Amino acid sequence: METQLTERQQRELEYHRERAKEHESLLSRPFSYEILDRPSQRWWNAYWQMYAYLVRANLRGKKVLVVGCGYGEDAIRLSKLGADVTAFDLSAESLSLARAIANREGLNIRFDEMPAESLEYENDRFDCVLARDILHHVDIPLAASELYRVSKNGAVFVINEVYTHSSLDRIRHSRPIEKWLYPAMQSFIYGPGKPYITEDERKLNEKDLAQVLKFVDSVEMEKHFYLFVNRIVPDKIDLLAKLDRCVLACAAPFGRLLAARILLAGRIVKDAPGA
Repeated sequence: METQLTERQQRELEYHRERAKEHESLLSRPFSYEILDRPSQRWWNAYWQMYAYLVRANLRGKKVLVVGCGYGEDAIRLSKLGADVTAFDLSAESLSLARAIANREGLNIRFDEMPAESLEYENDRFDCVLARDILHHVDIPLAASELYRVSKNGAVFVINEVYTHSSLDRIRHSRPIEKWLYPAMQSFIYGPGKPYITEDERKLNEKDLAQVLKFVDSVEMEKHFYLFVNRIVPDKIDLLAKLDRCVLACAAPFGRLLAARILLAGRIVKDAPGA
């Protein structure tokens, strides 16, 4: 049965439909699996650290769900690790590119078109759920409930998301910063042109994170990134990114207050009180 999209979902769909046209060159580029070989070597990078965890998670033969898969990079890399991968996205155009690349790589991945808030998968299906840079685009309570529903008891849940504590977000949206400082910093951090930011996306805050983690038992891994990187300076300068990561690692108890990106993994528990 076709799902009726909300106005927000429709705006997201239109935005990513246009973005997909700009990424058709992916079909002619070789796909890189470098990150699977030595993911720990870039210890200051959230994406590489995510794979350091996933490679150790022994996902071979496990049913893995990739949330909001975009052009399929994570689905393809996880399939290369031997996982039985299912991935979904709202954008048919993005999925078309993902399928074409996966077919070219000789990988058997199921790609589905649907919103995160209304999944068509059966209950208790997946051993692992990966949500990277997608939860800040969705209705958090609805999507979290659906991801919980389709996960098995004990499933691994990994998130890698842009994040800011609500107290810092109030400072960020204060009038002087919103009107003068941020426009100037935006071009410096993201480069020329319009940044990849949709009209409705909002960084996760501590309340959103609590909603996402409501059904997660013990957190197995939590790392914080971007104290000043991607706020004051771009993330392209490795020396600054390393320093940034070291500062946040030393300030671990305050990571959720200071960080602009969070990487977290835990286990979904369905027999927990209140679940």
